[in-house]
Amino acid sequence: MKQHVAILGSTGSIGTQALEVIKANKDHFEVEVLTSYNNAELLIQQGKEFLPNAVVIGDEKKYNLVKEALQTHQIKVYAGEEALAQIVEMDSINIVLTALVGYAGLKPTLNAIRSGKHIALANKETLVVAGELVTSLAKEKGVNIYPVDSEHSAIFQCMAGEWDNKIEKIYLTASGGPFRGRDKHFLSKVKKEEALKHPNWEMGSKITIDSATLMNKGLEMIEAKWLFGLNPDQIDVIVHPQSIIHSIVQFEDGSMKAQMGLPDMKLPIQYALGYPKRLKSSFKRFDFLNYPTLTFEKIDTETFRNLALAITALQRGGNMPCIINAANEVAVTAFLKDKVGFLQMSDVIEDCMERISFISKPSYEDYVLTDTETRRLATELLPA
Repeated sequence: MKQHVAILGSTGSIGTQALEVIKANKDHFEVEVLTSYNNAELLIQQGKEFLPNAVVIGDEKKYNLVKEALQTHQIKVYAGEEALAQIVEMDSINIVLTALVGYAGLKPTLNAIRSGKHIALANKETLVVAGELVTSLAKEKGVNIYPVDSEHSAIFQCMAGEWDNKIEKIYLTASGGPFRGRDKHFLSKVKKEEALKHPNWEMGSKITIDSATLMNKGLEMIEAKWLFGLNPDQIDVIVHPQSIIHSIVQFEDGSMKAQMGLPDMKLPIQYALGYPKRLKSSFKRFDFLNYPTLTFEKIDTETFRNLALAITALQRGGNMPCIINAANEVAVTAFLKDKVGFLQMSDVIEDCMERISFISKPSYEDYVLTDTETRRLATELLPA
């Protein structure tokens, strides 16, 4: 049977690569739903090529443009955030690839789980913000969450055949980003153009900035806690500049397993969509002779304060990860608009962590309120 896939965020980096995977595996996958917040032109192009059952454009002002362009293709067209959250309930969908950026992925992912859809999760913020709520609901509904982030996919692949064996520790690898080895003086003068040049991966602007500040690695630590049922002291990060080893699992007998490969997001996307099968691919193969040396370094949490703040949030739990996520999203948006400095982003996040009310056992409504209040405060804290 074909997997009928809904791609939330089909015009972004993960979404477009997922469509490449689907195009190369037409016998295995069928596109059921495509969504985009405001890239109407690319959504129309994708709709005409893949002929999904329905598309959703988040920006309601672009509804007529998309509808008129696709009306001869018998594709249903919807608009708005509520439509985005509701479309995942369609009976014809088997699996939902959540490739939205940031907090926006939470509500539709929860709706998809409630509807019994399996999740291929590329939106780490869903588990960062509300990991306990999401994983508990998935367990209740018998829904699987397949990780798409390369690091978590690596852990997932290393665990194949090992689920009854206890994890002692996991190591998430980090390239170190474009500023590996740089000091605070250098970082104080960094501009967005420099921060957007990742040495190994091609990603969207938000996640690329998160990688430069190492916040991305902190968010991944929080995500790993919920995906694999770990305690904070079982999760570590190590710098691996070549980005060949994507992560490592250490078992209680001391043995370690690592997943390796060239930096290419299509591989974890395909693994998540096709699980438990490994589908044949034409992806470029890794050659040890091209990488005679693989190196590792200690992470620098003193210089890259965002990672230290995320580790604090991981240890405290409650709504603290929700606070850092909301503050970080505001700070990154401001940085991309040249409204805040590279190091000042950490100041905004830390101030929000200190001033927003801490809730040890938040409900969904608490998460929504925390997100709203944090965004308001973070915006006020930005330089005039």
